[in-house]
Amino acid sequence: MNSRPPVIWWIRRDLRLCDNPALTAAVSSGAPVLPVYILDDQDEALGAAPKFRLGLGLEHFGQQLAKAGSRLILRRGKSLEVLGELIGETGAGAVHWSHLYDQQAIARDTDVKTQLKEQGVSAKSHGGRLLFEPWTVETKTGGMYKVFTPFWKSVRVRDVDSLRPAPSEIPAPDTWPASEKISDWKMGAAMRRGADVVARYCRVGEAAAQDRLDEFLEDKVSAYKECRDFPGEDATSGLSENLAWGEISPHRLWHQGRAAMEQTSQGAETFLKEVVWREFAYHLMYYSPHILTESWREEWQDFPWSQEVTPQVQAWQRGQTGYGFVDAAMRELYATGKMHNRARMIVASFLTKHLMAHWKIGMNWFADTLVDWDPASNAMGWQWVAGSGPDASPFFRVFNPSGQLDKFDPSGDYTGRWIAEEKDSPPQTALDFFDAAPRSWNLAPDRPRVEPIISLQAGRDRALTAYHDSRENR
Repeated sequence: MNSRPPVIWWIRRDLRLCDNPALTAAVSSGAPVLPVYILDDQDEALGAAPKFRLGLGLEHFGQQLAKAGSRLILRRGKSLEVLGELIGETGAGAVHWSHLYDQQAIARDTDVKTQLKEQGVSAKSHGGRLLFEPWTVETKTGGMYKVFTPFWKSVRVRDVDSLRPAPSEIPAPDTWPASEKISDWKMGAAMRRGADVVARYCRVGEAAAQDRLDEFLEDKVSAYKECRDFPGEDATSGLSENLAWGEISPHRLWHQGRAAMEQTSQGAETFLKEVVWREFAYHLMYYSPHILTESWREEWQDFPWSQEVTPQVQAWQRGQTGYGFVDAAMRELYATGKMHNRARMIVASFLTKHLMAHWKIGMNWFADTLVDWDPASNAMGWQWVAGSGPDASPFFRVFNPSGQLDKFDPSGDYTGRWIAEEKDSPPQTALDFFDAAPRSWNLAPDRPRVEPIISLQAGRDRALTAYHDSRENR
């Protein structure tokens, strides 16, 4: 029996037992630990695919905790109110949680910390989601980095917190507070018939994430630099899904990646740069939160992008543009909840330049359809391609989807995997898209391919004209 007041481990995007400072602090207190997940307003507002994937992660993590002799307590409501109720029910004397970095979460967490301390409850937040807390990385003259390369040079030589094993034991209370059921939350309701399809492509949980990392470092990292841009090849780690929900820490990627680099594994440094690219996105979001909602560069606020979801934009969303690279990528997204990084650049360029649609339309579509949705990475990625963000690709760089297909999918493996029309025996991957797509889209794999919705040259010329006109009017 442990007579000490329990501590609450308030779980957010950190569904893991290893490398979890908040959990370590809770266990180190010596008190019984109550693992709690609160489905609050921010979670309720998640898009269909990320909310569905969060549900899968919570269900799996609950099973992982049960195997460790603990439980996952699920509650729904406003975070401060729910924590207050749990403290009243259990007599908990402390709450530990991991930092989040978007403005809405910071405001919520600051209020929670203030209110709990006023009530005499210890409230402590911890790192763990990032390698480096944003406020610890500054330029030599002070302030934020606005370009990736100097950011990378600044942090690549810094010490990174050591890896932490999972606790040998998570002390349990004598009695557990009531928990809601994950099935009652209906986390996949907005997915409709696509849920079963997307679930087959997910690898959920901490063990799956570690296996992914081990497989990548053993079999793929040596060729990562040369092969990562070819979407038809199995050349990337696939870990964005697990990083998004904290099923693996960036620290683990860093330390194991560094070990591979020291063993002269080619490609490991490029992989580490991608880990730090994610850090850079959070650095930007923390210091300039408007990147989530408006053009980061002031001079792009009035650029004449259309904000209407036109029939052409709908064709883009549904993988019906008539361009193989774009359509394969958008179908991969809808069937799997993920998309190859090179493909993300191609579809973003096509939307914001050839179709002259606002990057926020694409960002919001990804926020609804990505199981690896991450607010910072999603916003920075879209603004990078659109030309409105920091360290951006210039707007006049217009990716030609046909030329890109010839360069990065010369054998047609990628398009063959995701486009079913006009094939006698299309692969299951291509058919999965039609199984996941809403019936209201009225799509079928046995129909002819659609004709291109726009001339690439005409779209490019229109975009460049708008760009030059915009510059002259500044």
